[in-house]
Amino acid sequence: MPKVSFPLIMSGLSLLLLLTVISSTGLGYIPISASEVLSSILSRLSGTIPFDLDQTQQAVIMDVRLPRVLTAALVGGGLAMAGAIFQAILLNPLADPYTLGVSSGAAFGAALALILNMTLLGGYSVPMFAFVGALSAVFAVLALAASDRNYAANSLILAGVIISAILSAGIGFIKYLADEQVSVIIFWLMGSFAARSWSDVGMVLAATIITLLTSLFYGRDLNIMSLGLRSSDSLGVDTARTRKTLLIIASLITAISVSVSGIIGFIGLIIPHLMRFIIGPDNRKLIPASCLAGATLLLVADTISRAVLPREVPIGVLTALIGGPFFCLIFKQKQLGAR
Repeated sequence: MPKVSFPLIMSGLSLLLLLTVISSTGLGYIPISASEVLSSILSRLSGTIPFDLDQTQQAVIMDVRLPRVLTAALVGGGLAMAGAIFQAILLNPLADPYTLGVSSGAAFGAALALILNMTLLGGYSVPMFAFVGALSAVFAVLALAASDRNYAANSLILAGVIISAILSAGIGFIKYLADEQVSVIIFWLMGSFAARSWSDVGMVLAATIITLLTSLFYGRDLNIMSLGLRSSDSLGVDTARTRKTLLIIASLITAISVSVSGIIGFIGLIIPHLMRFIIGPDNRKLIPASCLAGATLLLVADTISRAVLPREVPIGVLTALIGGPFFCLIFKQKQLGAR
């Protein structure tokens, strides 16, 4: 396929994301035109309220829909970036943000908070427990793989499988003890952006910016690491430190995303593959492009679930239905390539 310039691709993805945000904000039980959405956002930013702007619509836009829309976009972008980073440092095209047990750790922490009815932090108790559980799982994986000084991809993946298996057993036991609360746990595990607030937007935005800047800083090292351990060491890349730093950063954005949205799979698997096909393997271009594309895809999926389908479907279920066949295709292509 003919090569398209990177600035043109980024401009197109940015424009597509902007249009998706505006149209998604206008869709719902109360339809709102794009001009009214823009007018409401600009009036809030400027601090003035035009006389012709409906106050109810402005409340729906600014207090209900826009926080959910922006949270969905930021979570999609964060998971896609994490997927691109994991695939780069693990040298595995089937890696995604949940390869190292991040999702299992978040699910265990959230399930624990729900069954214990923790209310110490109010509505933030479940997200906080999910966040702590996800990071604990990552550090457990790092501790288990610490005997390998270079944190080789095979060691990290094997450690992630072990930790995930242990945590999955723990989640199953919590479900067994939950009785009436098991439906709440299952609903959280399936993922949802309902009732998101501006504080959620701010938290995920900060994590997304940190992840993007860090990954761009290490972009050249990631490209060199793809040549293999011997080549990267001979070219002056501290493979162990780079891999560990990026592993923690990618796990951090995944943990924060999961803590506000629940378990959402396949975004980190699908998007990096699509962007790699379009712009190539250069991580300095791949990661920011994956961020924009992931934000758009997850936002479209959430909008379909919220405003198009007759009944809202958990977003994790919808992304699994989209990503499952894609995962099978990638796996089959990898088998054929190995032969």
